[in-house]
Amino acid sequence: MAKYTKKYSTGRSIGFIVPLLALMLVGAMYVMAARNGQNNGASFILITIAAGFVIYWVREIRKMSGPPEQKVIMPRDAEQQKKDWVYDLIKNNDGAMVFVAEVPGPEDQINVRLSEGVLKIKGGQNFSKDVQLDPTATTPAAAAEMGISDYKYRNGVLTIRMQKL
Repeated sequence: MAKYTKKYSTGRSIGFIVPLLALMLVGAMYVMAARNGQNNGASFILITIAAGFVIYWVREIRKMSGPPEQKVIMPRDAEQQKKDWVYDLIKNNDGAMVFVAEVPGPEDQINVRLSEGVLKIKGGQNFSKDVQLDPTATTPAAAAEMGISDYKYRNGVLTIRMQKL
């Protein structure tokens, strides 16, 4: 015949003993007030306030003795991420441009293409963005005259230098 042995953790015993001691403390305060013949409302109010403090501290002790809370970061939807993404596009007088933005993922997952005036950026975590470089260009040929001259990716920040061909 098998024996059932249930292990009893210290967390369960603290969860049982601390409220029991708190209840005994409040009961002792009530007995002391009744024993001294002070059956007025002031002693009842003081005992109620003390009981409130005891309940508060019992909860705090339970929080401290329990397992640490783990916060789960939920991924936001793609539309919210799209709104939050910020980039800088700096245009120089000589026609060169510098594009700076935060892109998630390691460097080997970053892919950058420039075609017809649209900078296409792909990164880790299914990140993909298209940036129109010159919205004032009236023809695709005018926008297609740009080419990537330098590309850097450090600590999650992508820097692309582009010049006219």
